[in-house]
Order: sequence, then C-alpha cells, then structure tokens
Amino acid sequence: MILDLTLRARSAMVGGMPEHADAIVVLGCRVLPSGRPTTAAARRAARAADGYFAGIAPCVVASGGRRWGALIEADMLRRELLRAGVPDSAVTRELWSLTTHENAIFSAELLRRLGAHRVAVVTCEWHIGRAIANFRAAGVDAWPLPSAGTRRGIVGRTYRFGHERICSWLDGRAMKRADALTRILRTNPRITSD
Repeated sequence: MILDLTLRARSAMVGGMPEHADAIVVLGCRVLPSGRPTTAAARRAARAADGYFAGIAPCVVASGGRRWGALIEADMLRRELLRAGVPDSAVTRELWSLTTHENAIFSAELLRRLGAHRVAVVTCEWHIGRAIANFRAAGVDAWPLPSAGTRRGIVGRTYRFGHERICSWLDGRAMKRADALTRILRTNPRITSD
C-alpha cells in the first residue's frame, strides 16, 4: 500500500503531457532470443505509434543500443513502429545507449540535430519518473507519455521500487561526473585543443 502510493506520487510529480511535442522518444527494452519484443517493449512501441498517429509529434526516436542476441533495441523498436504503420522517414534510431541515463544523453544530441525541443518520452509507468528526470538533466524539455503496465504483486512492486531508487542514485552520480568533466573542458582549453 505505501509502496503503491509512493509510486503514484512519483508519477504525479512528473505531470501530464502537453498537447504537442517536437518528437517522441521511445526507450529500449529487452528483446527476446527470437528477436521479438518483450510485452513491455511491444507496449512501448505501440504507445509511441499511437502518439505519432494522434498527432503528438511528427517524428519518433527509437532509443537503445543494447544488443540482445542478434538484435539491437532501437532496431527492434523501429521494426515494431514500422509494423504499426509509422513511416520510415519519421523514425530515427539512437544506437549507442546502454542505460536510461545514456538514453537521455545520446537522444538529447539527436534531438538537437533534429531541432526538437519539447519531447514526449515513452517508457513503462514505473520507469517514467527516472526517465523524465534524466532527460531534463540532459537539457531536454521532456514530458511523460507512459505505456500501460501490468499489475504486479508486492514482490514485483518492491523490486521495481528498489531498482528505480538504486538506478536514480547511479544516474545522479553519472550526471555529476558529466557536469564536472564539462566544467573542466570549458575552463582548460588545452585539454580539447590539438
């Protein structure tokens, strides 16, 4: 009960999605050995496609560089988006990230190149708070567009809660390191010059 209320409170902190965005970013998820998406990945791709067809944004970034067997997350998401009818020209892949923090960092650069400022981020409901925090820390005006989830028992909810807390702490450390490195590079031009 307390855990469920905590998760709902975190979702409420993130806020609702504005009517329009410049892009939708769908975060990667495990791929089955057969090359098919897990149910969570399929729900994420479907939510991104629904958002695209609802006119939320004119393009979708499939984010995820982790390789599962012979397939990379972003490639699987792209395939599912195309299968749902999203045009190939509207899908961009981000193939380098291995974590939520890296999804935000690498997607932020792609979004800048696309001229996208306001972004709808698609991931599972239990993961959306941390994802939005990472994207905002990377300088992206990010808003939640969560995919539907499945009800979990107390053990599953406790695991997810613990996982998100630990990962949030690790993401925070990574952000602090990135900020420190950026400051060092800006204040010491000899490091970046030939």
